[in-house]
Amino acid sequence: MDARTDESLLVAAKGGDKEALGELLLRHGPIVRAGLQINPKWQSVLEPNDVMQVTYFEAFEQIDRFTGNGPSFRRWLRRIANNNLRDAIQALERAKRPHPDKRVERTSSDESPEALFGLFQAGGATPSRHAAMNEVRALLESEIERLPTDYRTVIKQHFLDGHSVSEIAKEMGRTSGAVHLLRIRALRKLETIMGTGSRFFSFSRPLPSQSDS
Repeated sequence: MDARTDESLLVAAKGGDKEALGELLLRHGPIVRAGLQINPKWQSVLEPNDVMQVTYFEAFEQIDRFTGNGPSFRRWLRRIANNNLRDAIQALERAKRPHPDKRVERTSSDESPEALFGLFQAGGATPSRHAAMNEVRALLESEIERLPTDYRTVIKQHFLDGHSVSEIAKEMGRTSGAVHLLRIRALRKLETIMGTGSRFFSFSRPLPSQSDS
């Protein structure tokens, strides 16, 4: 057992010491997990481990931006977990509501490859726009390869291959709630990678919100 204090581990973690951050997560993660309150309505399709897996990943990504001290680390981790839980539940609720134009087709209007490319705008309906969209498609496909494995799997299978959430969940051995959460975070990660301020891209519709951590 590491005898260092949370404060010393945090200093090391912010300096890039992954083992120090791992120790902090081992200390505080189970407590945060135990505090997650999932409505019984969703417990069959969303597990605490689904939420915590994404939470741990985000902690590794965001630790260099954490401005608190050792005692506040658990609160920070809990806030990330609660944001993830909230977004997963919201996605499940949206998925449960039938779309008024629902048809018996493989994908709905917002689950096709065109919908993924349509998240990014590239000007008006002109020849130059078509050329720009081809550039967008090529760049987007290459940027998907930069995503973490689970994010990449969900984006490819859901948007590009047209698989349903339940199909992806079965193949990955995860709950549907986990897939919904991974989808949300994968799209957000793509936005970060590609840059909303670039000369090509800006999100044309908002993603589910996430409070500042």
